[in-house]
Amino acid sequence: MDSSNSEADKLWNYAPDIILLDVFQYLDATELLKAGKVCRRWNRLSMDEMLWKALFYKDFKIDRNIGIMPNKTSWLGEYKRLTYETPMVNYETLRSHSHQVLHVSFAHNGSMFATTSKDGYIIVWESKFPVQMKFHRDMKSFSWQYTQFSQFNQSDTLLLVSGVHFGAANSTSGEIAVFSLQDGFELQCRVKNKPYDIFGTWYSDRMLLSGDLRWLAHLVSSSGIWLNKASQETASEHTPIMTQLCRFYNTNGSSVRAIMVANCLIPDDTAAAAAAISCQAAEPTAPSPPHHHERGNPPSHRDLDRRSCSSKHSMHDDDKPPCESRRQFVEEYNNLVDAAIMSGQDYTSSIFYSNNYRQVEKEKEASHSDSDSEGTSEEIEGGDSETSELSVDIEIEEDLARQPEKLLIFTTGSKTYSPHQIGLKRIKRVTFPRVLDPGPSLSERIEERRRKKELLRARRENSSLEPDPDWLNFKSVSDKFDTVDHIVDLHGHIIGMGLSPDHRYLYVNSRPWPRGYEIKNPLDPPPIAQEIDLHVIDLVTLQEVGTMLRSHKAYTPNNECFFIFLDVCDEYVASGAEDKNGYLWDRHYGMCLAKYPHQDVVNSVAFNPRDSGMLVTTSDDSTIKVWRSHASLRRLLPAPIADCQHMPKAVRVAQNKANRSARPNS
Repeated sequence: MDSSNSEADKLWNYAPDIILLDVFQYLDATELLKAGKVCRRWNRLSMDEMLWKALFYKDFKIDRNIGIMPNKTSWLGEYKRLTYETPMVNYETLRSHSHQVLHVSFAHNGSMFATTSKDGYIIVWESKFPVQMKFHRDMKSFSWQYTQFSQFNQSDTLLLVSGVHFGAANSTSGEIAVFSLQDGFELQCRVKNKPYDIFGTWYSDRMLLSGDLRWLAHLVSSSGIWLNKASQETASEHTPIMTQLCRFYNTNGSSVRAIMVANCLIPDDTAAAAAAISCQAAEPTAPSPPHHHERGNPPSHRDLDRRSCSSKHSMHDDDKPPCESRRQFVEEYNNLVDAAIMSGQDYTSSIFYSNNYRQVEKEKEASHSDSDSEGTSEEIEGGDSETSELSVDIEIEEDLARQPEKLLIFTTGSKTYSPHQIGLKRIKRVTFPRVLDPGPSLSERIEERRRKKELLRARRENSSLEPDPDWLNFKSVSDKFDTVDHIVDLHGHIIGMGLSPDHRYLYVNSRPWPRGYEIKNPLDPPPIAQEIDLHVIDLVTLQEVGTMLRSHKAYTPNNECFFIFLDVCDEYVASGAEDKNGYLWDRHYGMCLAKYPHQDVVNSVAFNPRDSGMLVTTSDDSTIKVWRSHASLRRLLPAPIADCQHMPKAVRVAQNKANRSARPNS
């Protein structure tokens, strides 16, 4: 019997490759890898790309019309990336915050990340293993209620921190603070920021953007965007530290929020053809009664009285229909959804991209190396041409001169106060004023004031007073404001945005309004869905090129809806959600790869820019979870520990001890 088995085994040595490959196609991934350990020949055959291509489409349920990811050549490598190099394992849980953790952001070099929380602290962590606290600061000492947002500058030498001031329940006052990461976390400057959910952002390595809001008339306001120096120490009162970049007109109680800055990739002819927006807008009235304990980062529109606006001002969904291409795209997606429902497939877990997006991917792959070198040379040349004209404040002007044209991105609205539109404004190269105009002397100002009083008295006697500006009539005051170059209306409450690393695509979380909605009162927006839609907007063509409907969950109503931050890297998209999970999708193939469970709302997620196998999630459960890939853990830990699915007790005890000793408010 043994001899017959031995002879049968030997026959396998003579089996042609085509026969073995035919047998191997019936194996799953684990079995195929085991077969590859039998001998060198089987190992070679087990690595066959066609076998792994078939397994890839089968196991991850990917549409076979989608090809391999650009700049990838191996299906086996892609299978390994999605199973072994994707952040899946929660190996560290940080508990140094004592309240809801609202936001996390990484340094560009991946060495640090920062977290903000309702406990009022900003904490900077070293992202090495194990994670350790590097800096912390209690911002309540500056009359902050809590910290809500942070962002590292490009050189990772400064940290922007945005927060909310203590005040009345309807207060929208906020502030931005900048800290040095090189000098012991020393405070560099503090800048007013209103409303607080403008957040603030870096414009360049040494300049940041903030906002202000001024009410002009009933439900009409203006939003100013200011360019500020990150270090505001000056020896002269005539040296400027901030200048206004632009000012926008707001209608129906809306305002500019959640500003972002991207490198502008739009050709000049595209920008010229973009439609300018005309708005109409308003003044706050009696404050609303305070709400119950709020979750996440609450909205900044709480000072609006929802009963104060007459319902006679009605706007319908059809007043500003979406562009034809977007309507066609959404209809195409809905057809796929209907087909998926009929076939019983799970249509909610994948990102659907248009043919335009796939075509851009192919073009980018074909010209990848050329475009990188050309883009670098253009930026350097542009910086040199501006630098030659410098005479005052060399460092600041050099910093601005190196910057390419920018695209200012923000959320806004025109039909109601809730942010349902994305505004895009092209910013040409900016020059900062070298010196402030000291203006007239005291005696000259007194004389000018006396002259104006006499002129006003004479006009009253002659009944020739000039009327005050009619702020409700945008056409009569349009010369006082900047125009928005392009508006994308998502017909829902926007709760999060994230840029792709190349600044080409904007990913947006939105909670849609019902189809055929009607807005009769701008302070009473339509009800929002519990599902969060994910939209992908091409910032070159200004068209929506991807969407994922009903992807993850949110439950709060309009007046309590808060920001759910998402993040995008070259390979993945991740987002928080109110269903106590974070989510991870593959950018190219579109499918959902992982869920990251917490005990409460997941407010924010962030990838390590230098290692996409590391992801951090923050939650209302006051924890920060660090997720790493199996490949990352194998590099960081001894092999027996790295192979374990759960944290060893000794490591867990050591981590808890470090958390207790590092807790800033203990």
